[in-house]
Amino acid sequence: MILYPNCKINLGLRVIRKRPDNYHDLETVFVPIYGLHDELEVTSIPSPAVSRQISFVQEGIAVDCPEEDNLIIRCYHRMAARYPQIGGVSIRFRKNIPFGAGLGGGSSDAAHMAIALNELFSLGLTKKQLAEEVRPLGADCPFFIYNTPCFAEGIGDKLTPIDLDLRGIRILLVKPEEGVSTKEAYAGIKPYPTPSLKGKLNIPEQLGKGDAFVNDFEATVFPLHPAIAQIKKRLLDAGAFYAAMSGSGSTVFGLFQNDPEGCTDARLRAFKEEFASMILLDDTFGEWQA
Repeated sequence: MILYPNCKINLGLRVIRKRPDNYHDLETVFVPIYGLHDELEVTSIPSPAVSRQISFVQEGIAVDCPEEDNLIIRCYHRMAARYPQIGGVSIRFRKNIPFGAGLGGGSSDAAHMAIALNELFSLGLTKKQLAEEVRPLGADCPFFIYNTPCFAEGIGDKLTPIDLDLRGIRILLVKPEEGVSTKEAYAGIKPYPTPSLKGKLNIPEQLGKGDAFVNDFEATVFPLHPAIAQIKKRLLDAGAFYAAMSGSGSTVFGLFQNDPEGCTDARLRAFKEEFASMILLDDTFGEWQA
C-alpha cells in the first residue's frame, strides 16, 4: 500500500511551563498540510516471525541518521514486538518534507507507518489505539493519526479536534536554507502561561489580531536567525493576514485571502521572486482529508 505522510503547521504556539521531566507543556493548534508530503510504500513479504525480514529503500532528501534510527524503522520494530501477526515488510520511502523545519515530517512518517501496519496485518486497532502506539516515538506523532485540525496541550500529545474552516485561504510555506535545532529553540524560551489559547479558538477571525496566536519560539529564534524573521516580515508586507514560524522553525508560512484571478498582487509576485529558491509550497486549503 502507498501512503503520503503530510506535514503540519502551527497556528500559535504558547510555551506554558517547564515540567519536572524537563519537557515543556504547551498549547498550539495543529493544522495538516496535505500539499507537501513524503511517499511511503509498504508491502508485506513472507518471512518467519522470528526473523521478520525488512527491506528499506530511501529516496529524495537524505535523512541525517542511521537507518535503524529512522522513525519508520523504529515504529516497525516497536509494533512488531507487540503484535506477533506482523511479518516482514518491504519499504520504499521518498523524503520530500525537509527535516528540522518545524513541519513534523518524521512524526508523520512514523504515524503513517503505524497506519500501514495496522492495515496490512489486520491488527484492528482504532485511531485512539494507534495514537497510543506512536506516542513514545514523538510528541506530535498522535496528531498525524487523526490528521485533522486539533487543539494540542501537554507536550503536544493531548489533542482535541476543532472545527476550522480555512477553505479558499492561500498558504505560502517557506523553508530557508538555515535550520533551527529544537535544542537551540528551547534554550532561551521563557514560559509564558498567559494569555492562553483556550477560549480563543475563534479561527480564522482571531488570526493576526492580538497576541493569542503568537509563536513563543519566535522571540528566541529571530534574534539568532534574522533571515527567518525577515521572511515573516516580507510575507506580511506581501499582504498575508497572518504569518508565523511553524513549530520551533525554521519554516515560516503566510496565509492570504485567495485571489480567484490568480497571483495578480504585485507585492505577492515580488515576494515570490525574492524568495523563489526557498518557496516550498504555494497551495490553497481545501476539504480536510482525515
